[in-house]
Amino acid sequence: MSGKDEEFREYVVTRGPALLRVAHQLTGQPADAEDLLQAALAKTYLAWDRVQDRASLDGYVRRAMVNINISWWRRRRLEEYPAEELPETPVGDGPAPAEIHELLEQALDRLPVRQRTAIVLRYYEDMSEGEIARTLGISIGTVKSTVSRGMAKLRGDLVVVRPCAPETQPQPQS
Repeated sequence: MSGKDEEFREYVVTRGPALLRVAHQLTGQPADAEDLLQAALAKTYLAWDRVQDRASLDGYVRRAMVNINISWWRRRRLEEYPAEELPETPVGDGPAPAEIHELLEQALDRLPVRQRTAIVLRYYEDMSEGEIARTLGISIGTVKSTVSRGMAKLRGDLVVVRPCAPETQPQPQS
């Protein structure tokens, strides 16, 4: 195995799980995330000799994943259309943490690609607005408005209504 191959293999073994989490947040599907990461790592391997700053490899791979995901998304035909209203969900004492995580994943899936990408980079990858702007090739103002609109949509999608206690419910008038 050449030095390049060993260095690349070591990078993938070390950073692969974290990069897979980013890919999952971008795609919303485990299988799609694996495909996305594999495609991004293939591009990274081909460009390995050109990447001078090894500390910036994560950024290079993240940028590749964002670009590939956008390309895939543009090629896909819409087979499902978002509904105007969410279906009613049963109300109990509130969802369990695993259910909350699943609800958040589903809400992220409903966001447009740019909003989802900006939110994942901001809140999951803890990137600054300037870093996101450079990564996506957009202005900081566009990042701010995109994240703001995405968060507003998430807040609207994730409202959980808790039932009133029986003694606090209004009683019918006689």
